[in-house]
Amino acid sequence: MKAFSYGVFLFVFWLLLSGHFEPLLLGLGLTSVVLTIFLAKRMNVIDHESYPVHLSSQFPAFFVYISREIVSANIDVAKRIMKFRCKSISPQLIEIPVPQKTDMGRVIYANAITLTPGTVSVELTKDKIIVHALTREAADDLSAGSMAKAIPDQVVEK
Repeated sequence: MKAFSYGVFLFVFWLLLSGHFEPLLLGLGLTSVVLTIFLAKRMNVIDHESYPVHLSSQFPAFFVYISREIVSANIDVAKRIMKFRCKSISPQLIEIPVPQKTDMGRVIYANAITLTPGTVSVELTKDKIIVHALTREAADDLSAGSMAKAIPDQVVEK
């Protein structure tokens, strides 16, 4: 099932990138996708983390959440750069716990932190992330754990 859904995803992605609908090119695209799936299955690299089908349904909500966080952090960093309302920076290096059980969940969390302006994941281990935050407020928000809770449920330990 995973190989089939991965194949459909690859073929649709190929169609979107190529934009060609001639029979010969469709056949060549389908052949390349089948060959890719065959090699991936033979190498045993298609599993629940390499192609997380179980997370697909929760991606839109996470995308909205992370987009909102990125926009608000951009505005905050811009205000601090322009010294609007006398907001200053106060760099912090903090350790935050990682509630995710799987490598995929930990990586999604660390990447979400790094995508948000004003914060960078410096080190990721099994149970913690060391984060450099530009402001004390950003560090406090991360310590509160709202971003950790926004990671899709199948990855987070309950």
